[in-house]
Amino acid sequence: MTRIDATFAALRAEGKKAFVAYVMAGDPDYERSLDLVRGLPGAGVDVIELGLPFTDPMADGETIQLAGQRALESGMTLNRTLQLVRDFRAGDDTTPIVMMGYYNPIYNHGVDRFLVDAREAGIDGLIVVDLPPEEDEELCLPAQAAGLNFIRLATPTTDDTRLPKVLQNTSGFVYYVSITGITGAAAAQAGDVAPEVARIKAATDLPVIVGFGIRTPDAAQDIAGVADGCVVGSAIVAAQADGKTAADVLSFVKTLADGAHRA
Repeated sequence: MTRIDATFAALRAEGKKAFVAYVMAGDPDYERSLDLVRGLPGAGVDVIELGLPFTDPMADGETIQLAGQRALESGMTLNRTLQLVRDFRAGDDTTPIVMMGYYNPIYNHGVDRFLVDAREAGIDGLIVVDLPPEEDEELCLPAQAAGLNFIRLATPTTDDTRLPKVLQNTSGFVYYVSITGITGAAAAQAGDVAPEVARIKAATDLPVIVGFGIRTPDAAQDIAGVADGCVVGSAIVAAQADGKTAADVLSFVKTLADGAHRA
């Protein structure tokens, strides 16, 4: 059982929904990024989704693209992202960390080496958005054999024919993308999301977590209310980009987490 599996089992036992927070590793620099990540569990975050900076983040909107650029310009790399996780793990051995990114840096690192390094650092799961199920032998299956969850995205265009393929090697949870488009592009609507979550849950026992387009505590509550939890990313990254201190960003994160936990 991974930390992700254990966390969702504990939340289920308490009748609580999950709050997942996305932040970009190394934004705006290593030390400030580490301070923020270290504070997330205390702000009510159940699962940390840690962005791996990449030059061509095709699934992400402007807010997260700019965060990735800031991180890269500050010297962030895959190895430094792994070190950030190690530094976090020195004080927290329970909060799950999901690395979200693209395949190119992992491929360049070497898949076998990456999986050893990721496990050693304390990463629990991967979201690699540019590897479809047809490429599962590249990373998904080796990751699961190494004890890492491989989390797949389902979208409004994932029809009943495609859904079984998406789910077949997914573990940890299913990430439902609430909108057609990039991160931060539009607001998620619970009325649109609810039937899609129900459709996915009819096909899997995994938790279904909804992301994209959630920016406020009320939205977090509404979306978590029709799913097993929600993800907020762009709104948190934007708060940090506005020059707020880590304490201010974490205060905002807590309002979002409280919203999701009220669901």
